[in-house]
Amino acid sequence: MKRYGLIGFPVKHSYSAAMHNAAFKELGIDARYELFELSPEKLKDEFQQLLEDGLCGFNVTIPHKEAIIKLLGRIDREAELIGAVNTIKVDEKKATKGFNTDGLGFIKHLAEIVGFNPQGKKIAILGAGGVAKAVSTQLAKNKVKGILLFDVDREKAKGLVYKLVRNFPETDIRLIAEANALLQDKPDLLINATPVGMHKEDALAIDPGQLHPKLIVYDLIYNPAETPLLREAKRKGCAGIFNGLGMLLYQGALAFKIWLDVEAPVEVMEEALREMITRE
Repeated sequence: MKRYGLIGFPVKHSYSAAMHNAAFKELGIDARYELFELSPEKLKDEFQQLLEDGLCGFNVTIPHKEAIIKLLGRIDREAELIGAVNTIKVDEKKATKGFNTDGLGFIKHLAEIVGFNPQGKKIAILGAGGVAKAVSTQLAKNKVKGILLFDVDREKAKGLVYKLVRNFPETDIRLIAEANALLQDKPDLLINATPVGMHKEDALAIDPGQLHPKLIVYDLIYNPAETPLLREAKRKGCAGIFNGLGMLLYQGALAFKIWLDVEAPVEVMEEALREMITRE
């Protein structure tokens, strides 16, 4: 039996195992997907142990998407441009190659389900971590008009803005000093790419009074399904309200193809995710 898994800290909230195990079963593949909680302090040793244990591929989540890069043999051009990895393929010789399917999964969900064409639009992003890097890079590649970005870690945010400006000089990309300033220019899309909202006690990162009716709000968190931000966006009558389940589905399907070189059964994977939601 082949083994695949998710590495992160924490991972117990993840729906990835249900999604991928349903796909393996549907296609008759003798494989199992597991969750592995690896602390940042022990990432190198514990990741190496998983390789020795014969894992064939991984997904990577918070907080390891950037740190994992130095532990890999190679990364593809997309992951190199983004500066973060969310998918790892391991070959027969235990050689590793990193990929990033987050941004592509996000754009695919935007186009096919949300019905949002980012070209020429103004985007506001909360966060500058691994997933923010993937999403902002793909948005810039899709010729958005501008990106406003904020992170409480100002140096991290400055680094991302600098890299985006260097690679996409035709796009208006700006660092914002305060989270509440993200919505001053009435962007078309607000993205939460931080973990804020995963816990009930989390406070809103922005003033809900600035949420406007033409705004689409996309929170990349999917568990819980309705974060405080999405709840406020609904209350304010925003034009669209989406959590991260769609991005999870499409990035997972892309990762599945990287590992096995077969098309993922997307409908089966989506059904497994919906079942997980009903259990919560």
